[in-house]
Parts: sequence; C-alpha cells; structure tokens
Amino acid sequence: MEEFRIRPGSFARFALAFAGPLLLFFLVCLLLGAILTGSTPAGILIGLLAVAALAAVLLVKHRRMAHGTVVRFSPSSVELIDTQGFIVTLRWPDITRIGTVDTQPAGPRRLGRPGGLRVRTQPLRATGLIGWGTRRVPARIPGWMRTRLDAAPVHPVTGMPEVAIPLGEFDPAWEQGAMGAWIRRYRPDLLGG
Repeated sequence: MEEFRIRPGSFARFALAFAGPLLLFFLVCLLLGAILTGSTPAGILIGLLAVAALAAVLLVKHRRMAHGTVVRFSPSSVELIDTQGFIVTLRWPDITRIGTVDTQPAGPRRLGRPGGLRVRTQPLRATGLIGWGTRRVPARIPGWMRTRLDAAPVHPVTGMPEVAIPLGEFDPAWEQGAMGAWIRRYRPDLLGG
C-alpha cells in the first residue's frame, strides 16, 4: 500500500475557487466601512482587513484538509479518505475511465442581489479516476451536497454509485509519478497502454 497527500503550495488554487465571493465580500465591507467611517480610504482598509481575515480562515481550512486527506493505492483498490469523513473506494476492475473531476468546495448557490452582482464558488477541477465504487458519507453534510451525491449515476446491475477520486488535487503531474505507476501496473488500459 502507498499513501499520497495533497502537495504543499496548493492553497492559491484552492483560494481561486473563492475569488468571486471574496470580491463580493470586499465590496460589501468597503461600502459598509466607508459609510460607517465617512471615509473611502478607511472603507478600503476595512474591506482589505475583512478579506484578509476570511482568507486566513480559508488557509486554516485548507491546511486541515491537506493534512487530513489521503489517497491510498493498494493491489485491490484506490481509496480516498478526507478530513470530513468521506471515504471513496474504487476497485481496480470497476474503474471505467480517467477524466475531469469537479470538487465543489462550497455550496454552488449564487450570492448577491438579483439583477446586480452575483457570484458563486467555482468547483475545483482536476483529472482523476472515475468508476463504480463505494462511498461512505458523514452523517452531517449540507443539503446541496446530499442532493448532488444522490443525483450520481448508479450501475444498473450492482447498484453502485459512480464515484471519482481527483488525483490532480494531490499532484498535478500524477500521471508521470508514483500514482501513474500504480495505474500502469494495475490498469494500463486507462492510460492508453
């Protein structure tokens, strides 16, 4: 068995998914700060400080996720375990393809005023393994996430849901590294030979 963790330096990519909501948060804080202080420069400073505080919260959450999320390769399967309590397992024969995996880090609902500026958190997009597998979900997850998981295709015979493991989140060049070597050993057909 071999384990892989998210590589250091991936915070910028993670934070980029929150760029829209952070911009909206900055604008709201800027306006409130400028109104309460009667000064545009003070409003800008308040907006920047508020965004910096929120970015610090995102950094702490990202570090916790990076340290507690692991993907394990074994002769029987590939397994993803994250800090929230999700466990996704794909047995080698049940992997159907390598493709784009979208991970939604926050609710996909748009924030803002209808008819005005509206933003939402973008999904993190990476290449990974997709197939029919098992998924253990923590008891408490947001409703939007449960709805999304319930909408996943289900194998017509086994009833197993289609699941995905985003290997690109762990290493953008995974195909050339040790994870790619595991796939070439057990499922070379997925990499074209």
